[in-house]
Amino acid sequence: MIDEIQKVPNWSETVKRQWDDDTWNERNIKVVLLGSSRALILQGLSESLMGRFEEIRMTHWTYAEMRDCFGLTVDEFIYFGGYPGAVEMMLDEARWKVYVRNSMIDATVNRYIFEDVRIGKAALLRKTLELGAAYSGKILSLTKLLGEIQDAGNVMTIAGYLERLNQCGLLGTLQKFSVDDARRRASIPKFQVHNNALLTALSVGTFEQVRNDPEKWGHYVESAVGAYLISQAYRLQFEVFYWRDGNNEVDFVLRKDGKVVALEVKSDHERHTKGLDVFCQKFRPNAALIVGSGGLPLETFLETPIADLF
Repeated sequence: MIDEIQKVPNWSETVKRQWDDDTWNERNIKVVLLGSSRALILQGLSESLMGRFEEIRMTHWTYAEMRDCFGLTVDEFIYFGGYPGAVEMMLDEARWKVYVRNSMIDATVNRYIFEDVRIGKAALLRKTLELGAAYSGKILSLTKLLGEIQDAGNVMTIAGYLERLNQCGLLGTLQKFSVDDARRRASIPKFQVHNNALLTALSVGTFEQVRNDPEKWGHYVESAVGAYLISQAYRLQFEVFYWRDGNNEVDFVLRKDGKVVALEVKSDHERHTKGLDVFCQKFRPNAALIVGSGGLPLETFLETPIADLF
């Protein structure tokens, strides 16, 4: 087992050479390569190790794991997310937020992005992460995002930074569900953090304030569901979209092997399901599910293996 393999110059070429030598000489060796820079690991795998590896992706901790190990309630998980190293600081929220920003966000950005590739606008990348995390669970065009950042960048630069942030497990975007690939790629993205701790650490307010604000809590709940979905999508190889047509919207649409599942997240103050009804009439999904009020309890959903939905 070799940890932080991406720090070794030309590591993939060396591994390939040793793998071929072991195979030729019939040496029964099992090799595990670990690395915290997903971007460089993927680059090394794709360039020279084709047909010689199995990729095992480690995702953020789930609600069930955080509950079983640390006793987190579902509300605490929605707010504090799934960083096990930060649990002991939860009682001091100010300290917890500083820890997540410094040890998780800044460390990832500085160490695994800035050191891996040359970033022309470091401040723009950081602002993209901060604003994108604040909009987690919301639909926002890259042009509008750039306007709110007020930086002399361009949409292509923002898109490239978002791809880098997604590879590092921080912030991703969802495309609009469509049977037309061209329309899907041209759609306005929906932002989604990989771990709700990022949304909380970069937002204003305390756990009590957020929990007692129905609109804001609904935002956190939807973001937590989205974080669980995109995390599991890496492991289980399914796609995650959103859908909107006029005033009708479905929070998440999952697709795997031609099967489609529609998910609508409802917090305590939201109960209408018109968007889900319209989507079902138009696309005839294999399954449609309400998560939260009036449907499957949120806690149950966050424990449900996503593969069972298909």
